[in-house]
Amino acid sequence: MTDLFTTLDAADAAAPLLARTTPRDRAAALVSVADRLELAADEIVALGTEETGLTEGRLRGELNRTTQQLRLFAEVVVEGAYLDARIDAADPDYAVGPRPDVRRVNVPVGPVLNYAASNFPLAFSVAGGDTAAALAAGNPVVVKAHDGHPRLSALVATIVTEALREAGMPHGSFAVIFDREDGVAALKDDRIRAAAFTGSTTVGRMLADVAAARPVPIPFYGELGSVNPVVVTPAALAAGADALAAAYVGSVSGSCGQLCTKPGFLLVPGVEPLTDALVTAAAEVPEHRLLTAGITAGYRERREAVLAAAGVSVLVEGEVRVGADGLGWATPTLVSMSLADLEKAGDTVLDESFGPLSVVVEYGTAAELPAAFERLFPGNLTATVHLAPTEDTAALEPLLDALARTSGRVLFGAWPTGVSVTAAMQHGGPYPATTHDATSVGTAAIGRFLRAVAYQGAPQSVLPPPLRDDNPWGVPQRRSPAGLSRQWGELTGRY
Repeated sequence: MTDLFTTLDAADAAAPLLARTTPRDRAAALVSVADRLELAADEIVALGTEETGLTEGRLRGELNRTTQQLRLFAEVVVEGAYLDARIDAADPDYAVGPRPDVRRVNVPVGPVLNYAASNFPLAFSVAGGDTAAALAAGNPVVVKAHDGHPRLSALVATIVTEALREAGMPHGSFAVIFDREDGVAALKDDRIRAAAFTGSTTVGRMLADVAAARPVPIPFYGELGSVNPVVVTPAALAAGADALAAAYVGSVSGSCGQLCTKPGFLLVPGVEPLTDALVTAAAEVPEHRLLTAGITAGYRERREAVLAAAGVSVLVEGEVRVGADGLGWATPTLVSMSLADLEKAGDTVLDESFGPLSVVVEYGTAAELPAAFERLFPGNLTATVHLAPTEDTAALEPLLDALARTSGRVLFGAWPTGVSVTAAMQHGGPYPATTHDATSVGTAAIGRFLRAVAYQGAPQSVLPPPLRDDNPWGVPQRRSPAGLSRQWGELTGRY
């Protein structure tokens, strides 16, 4: 525990120093981390394949995503729009009473605790998106390494620490802890000002409650569980059942179904047109290792519960082979049931199955789907709809509205696995997908680790650089000059 306190002391001491670093210095540090990770790619990938069972191709792709999102956040830092600098000039004739000079800017929250994920040992782990976003915002980061890849975590942690030190970042800007008890103790410590988590609903909710129960609660950005329902319209099914079936199996079985965006439910107007193609596609999927013994046990339990549920018919039984060490290798399991039987089964079937299992649900008409989504799929990272090329979308507006209300990302004619790291990406959703409906992927993720401060009547000499009139960092400033308020209602052209 002494080591944990030392780590948190260092992070706390580093916080004001890191917050004062210039955008270009901080961006250069992020690029340095990316460069060092790429130089160690062969060592990282070799250890990763050994420790996680993921393929070399998958890990090289994930390492590329890790390094590129670090570089992307470097661009975000230098560009400066994330600071949301707002300057309202003093205005004695302001429409609602005299206005003082008020200037507002986003600032770092302070030390951030990041719980690494099991299923993305690079992109959502030690140097992953949460770490990149928090460092970019100017916060020290303490990572709780995942038990599923401790050696890989230690290797990456060494690389990140050395790169930040060589780039001139303050001591304490980054650290990794490994003990589970330390992970909980750190969340309770008042030096930690925000936390990010990707994992199971059970553990995530427990940690969220810990963060909320602190004497001074902190934001806890947890990504918990998502079943990512996919709807196929009758016209889309008629237009290409075989292609839909093959793509569905590929999405379900990718990385052995251990992806937060795996389609857990495929809603179709009829199962029969898909059956043969599903069996054929699934037969071509080789067994793949599950990440850990704990995930293996959890998947086996969920799979057995789904197979035993009333109304379930087996399309592809699949299998789970378990070794002496508890690690499992699985092939896809696909079942079908009616929408009415799914409602009766409830959480027995509706709960997320973290592995290559998915449920094909037969519905009657599209008119019944909007209400069903509200009841059965209240919070997901994604929802998808497959339409025919010439389909009348106006008739589907109630369904599309329901998808938008119950998910963070709505896809058309695609599959939810694969989350692009972009400015517009939303990787979050209503609870239980996430504890806060914020994104953990893309440049908007930086906003989770910032808070706003306003300065009123402050002399130029004490203002943060983004709020000064000479704007030394060259960041965007939203300025409101005196006199504009008397034109309110006239500038929009709507009156």
